Amino acid sequence: MIYVVGSFMVALCAKLTRFPGPGETLDAAAFATEPGGKGFNLAVAARRLGMDVSGLFGVGRDIFESFAEQAFARADLSPAMLVRYDTTTGCGIGFTDLAGENCIAVHLGANARLSAADMEARRSDILAADMVLAQFEAPDPPIRAAFAIARDRGRPTLLNPSPCRELDPDILALTSILVMNESEAGKLAAESGNPASDLLALATELMRRGPDLVVVTLGARGALAFAPEQPPIHQPAFPVDVQDTIGCGDAFTMGLAAALLAGHSIAESLRRASACGAIVAGRFGVFDALPDSAELDAFLRSFDPAPALARESVSGPLAAMLP
Repeated sequence: MIYVVGSFMVALCAKLTRFPGPGETLDAAAFATEPGGKGFNLAVAARRLGMDVSGLFGVGRDIFESFAEQAFARADLSPAMLVRYDTTTGCGIGFTDLAGENCIAVHLGANARLSAADMEARRSDILAADMVLAQFEAPDPPIRAAFAIARDRGRPTLLNPSPCRELDPDILALTSILVMNESEAGKLAAESGNPASDLLALATELMRRGPDLVVVTLGARGALAFAPEQPPIHQPAFPVDVQDTIGCGDAFTMGLAAALLAGHSIAESLRRASACGAIVAGRFGVFDALPDSAELDAFLRSFDPAPALARESVSGPLAAMLP
């Protein structure tokens, strides 16, 4: 089972021929309103991949409260994961151009109300999880609290520091797996004084401060994984007709977590994660685009019809925490 320090958003997505300029109104080629948020996407992706899911997600007492309840029911997620606050539900507005690139604005709303006390109240759920995941649409205190509970029990934690903000060193020290995109890596490099182009130096510095595995997604150039005393692993991107890149990072992150928990090596986990991201990139929207296990396996077979060869298992400190 995984535990997600969640975020829930009402996601509004428009597909345009290009991004609008200041004061400009453009016709949208497609539009979707769907349940979203990085935490919710992680939970949905995990459930589609056959995992049991627990977590905590803040919503407001507004017209979107019932929307959230219905979304959790559609995703086969327990409504007990919802906690309600006297504020508005979070909302995200995303634009996607014809190349599939995106820009997004989010208002955290109720997500910003999650607290360390909320996590302490769910201590038994966190202790029952095989891995705890968080992202930066949740505040630092609940992430820090949930990660501390997990690490005290010897469970791995995964952080996706997106949307990027200053990285709390205490959270980094409690992070087992750090997954970020190239833009986020560049911002962390600037904070640490490393050249943005030297991902190995950045990953080495970050691992010195906490994580046992650092993964950087590079868009069309694939993804890189760094582990202590091991050479970097590069996974090329799968070629797809890109429709929409919103949600690709969430699909990748959950694909990686699910594969590691299933006992796959870092290299195979990176491959499966990249496939999850590619599948979502080839579809418009996120909720209906996230693949299930059968879709993932079929996608991988279409590129490599032969059965996967046995690969080395994960080694080092991370191996001791994985089931």
